[in-house]
Amino acid sequence: MGINAEVIKSGNETALSIIRKFSRRVQGTGLVKTVRNRRYFARGTSKIVKKKRALKLLKRRAEYKQLLKEGKVTETPVRGRGGAMTRESSGRLGEGTPIAR
Repeated sequence: MGINAEVIKSGNETALSIIRKFSRRVQGTGLVKTVRNRRYFARGTSKIVKKKRALKLLKRRAEYKQLLKEGKVTETPVRGRGGAMTRESSGRLGEGTPIAR
């Protein structure tokens, strides 16, 4: 693993500003994060635990779908891209907010 973060002094730059620039460059590479993650050994999850987690997720999804069909739970709007409230679909900006209604 060889990631180089090089900083070159430009003009009459102070030593502190060069150190700041270097630390920002190192943080940008994600090197500090990976080194801290590798500091202690973390054992991976076993196959049984993964299977149990997946089965629990499937069961929860099935229960939620059943509750949706029965009308006991209302479906939450999708957040992020392609959600219910976008500028294109709502017409004017701010029309869908509770304050504007």
